[in-house]
Amino acid sequence: MILLLAVIYIVFISLGLPDSLFGVAWPVVHTEFGVAESFASVYSIVIGVCTGGVSFVSGKLIRKFGTAKVTLFSILLTAAGLLGMSISPNLYVMMIFSVIMGYGAGAIDTGLNNFVSLHYKAQHMNWLHCFWGVGVTVSPMIMAQFLTGEEGSWRGGYVVVAALQLIIALIVLCTLPRWRGLETAGESEEEEKGDKGFFDILKIKGVITGILSLGLYCSMEFLLGTWGATYIVNTLALSPDTAAMWVSLYYGGIMLGRMISGFVSMKLSDNQLIRCGIAVAFAGVVVLALPIGNASLIGLLLIGTGFGPIFPSVLHSVPGRFGKKYSADITGYHMGGAYAIGFGVQLIYGYVASATTFKITPFLLVALCIGVFLANEKTISTVKKDTTSLPDT
Repeated sequence: MILLLAVIYIVFISLGLPDSLFGVAWPVVHTEFGVAESFASVYSIVIGVCTGGVSFVSGKLIRKFGTAKVTLFSILLTAAGLLGMSISPNLYVMMIFSVIMGYGAGAIDTGLNNFVSLHYKAQHMNWLHCFWGVGVTVSPMIMAQFLTGEEGSWRGGYVVVAALQLIIALIVLCTLPRWRGLETAGESEEEEKGDKGFFDILKIKGVITGILSLGLYCSMEFLLGTWGATYIVNTLALSPDTAAMWVSLYYGGIMLGRMISGFVSMKLSDNQLIRCGIAVAFAGVVVLALPIGNASLIGLLLIGTGFGPIFPSVLHSVPGRFGKKYSADITGYHMGGAYAIGFGVQLIYGYVASATTFKITPFLLVALCIGVFLANEKTISTVKKDTTSLPDT
């Protein structure tokens, strides 16, 4: 079981590797292909739609083939997408392969989050998401090695990351029996009789508000990740490189929050961790909104630290809240719905803030933070009042 957990940690690194690769390569890619630099936003939406969309069907795939096989195939799919992108002659072909990569990433994300929430304690869910951060951090370092010099090429970076994905896929292949053993041991003695449909899952009490809570959280995370630097430049008149440093501090806060939460989760429940995270994030938003000049940016570190436990804890709580039988489906719905809500709010915010003022950012974050709290509390109270909604009890 310890060996398998180590493999899962490695797979989470693979999940993070492609996420920051494109952003680092894009300044060279858009020049080579002769497209506008702003087209990167379209790419991000395509990846988000693919990753989120496959989450809605991942539950059925996992129950039919098992987490290990779905993970293995998805890593191979991600590697194929990366290799295809490395040899793409133009942006249109690259977008096709990015769709393949996005589908692979979405299935891995849902499968592993559900598997860990079923078979491992909460601290591992938090630390696993820290290892995703390792992948996101290492990937730009790899790409940087291929962008140096006059003849630097972004294609080599994609090839190396694809090769790492194939190595990780081989590790998963060699450990397939261990995955099956753990999944079999955790299966219910009750025979599965068919699948619930899309709307049947949504009718389970508390699922919709659970999805909403995660979606509003992702709205905050995506908003600051995409527009945080723009907010800093426009409202505080700082340079772009200084703004980037502060946004990096925000991401560092998320990783720090998840590391700390891994230890704290030995004493606190998922619900308590979510509440603590929301409280710290809210305090950070208040600091960000204060008229204290550049010192207000310390709020970004607090926001990131508060964000740390929210996403992992919501996903880890799914089997406990809704039962194990359809936990893979509900985990997928949470992730797919969260991506849809998060990207939707981010896009609307971008248009509104650009047309008005970026000073609305802290006020929107306050509203979203309150929304996360209310939706999460409603989910908790609904599940407690209606235990008959649990599909495996």
